[in-house]
Amino acid sequence: MQTVTLEAQTRESLTQGKINDLRRSGAIPAVLYGASSKKGEKNALLHINEKIFMKLLQKEGANVLLELHMGSDKTNAVIKEVQRDYVTRKLIHVDFQRVDMTKKLEVSVPLHLVGEAPGVKLHGGILEHITREVRVSCLPKDIPHQIDIDISKLDIGHGINVADLPKLDGVQILTDAHQLVANVVAPTELEEVAATTAVGAAEPEVILKGKKPEEGEEGAAAPAKGAAPAKGAAPAAGAKGAAPAAPAKK
Repeated sequence: MQTVTLEAQTRESLTQGKINDLRRSGAIPAVLYGASSKKGEKNALLHINEKIFMKLLQKEGANVLLELHMGSDKTNAVIKEVQRDYVTRKLIHVDFQRVDMTKKLEVSVPLHLVGEAPGVKLHGGILEHITREVRVSCLPKDIPHQIDIDISKLDIGHGINVADLPKLDGVQILTDAHQLVANVVAPTELEEVAATTAVGAAEPEVILKGKKPEEGEEGAAAPAKGAAPAKGAAPAAGAKGAAPAAPAKK
């Protein structure tokens, strides 16, 4: 894997207000984890240019081997975590992990489907992409950008497991070999699932449309305090302040 250079500046520990000011200036706070062979420091507080880093992500993806330049110091690192605002999805923080080029590490690698499945093109099936990344162990220089999976022979009822992924030199896949990556199912199967879900979702509505409680039953709405009875309606028996019923004519 090719190493990509990224400029970073060291910083002091900042208050939340100062962190927000930093973001408004177009910089993103970051932390570099891992012991430095030169200084013996565990972590380094950094900030990076937001626009430059976003372009790097779009071009190289998150599985990129970096050479972080921090003034006169430089070190190899990988992206450990990218944090975004929950609502706006705006980048708010980045974690880097310092790496030893002679030691293996574990990373997640995205899976990319290549080709067109005949089960979809010729027979109207539905392609399901179930597992979208796998964990691998390898040296930093061998980290794959992504793993391409050929689906050009995938027909209805057929699938691809982790065990079927192409072998890459120096890369050990750690994800369960029996885990399903992708398959093609008949459209009728999905229609049945959708129909069952629709029926289940409609049940509460049927209950709500049941018989309304009649006047005098529990749950019937009581008249507002002080409201006059409807025209022609006799007052309720025993109601406080109600006039006695007129005697029947003989």
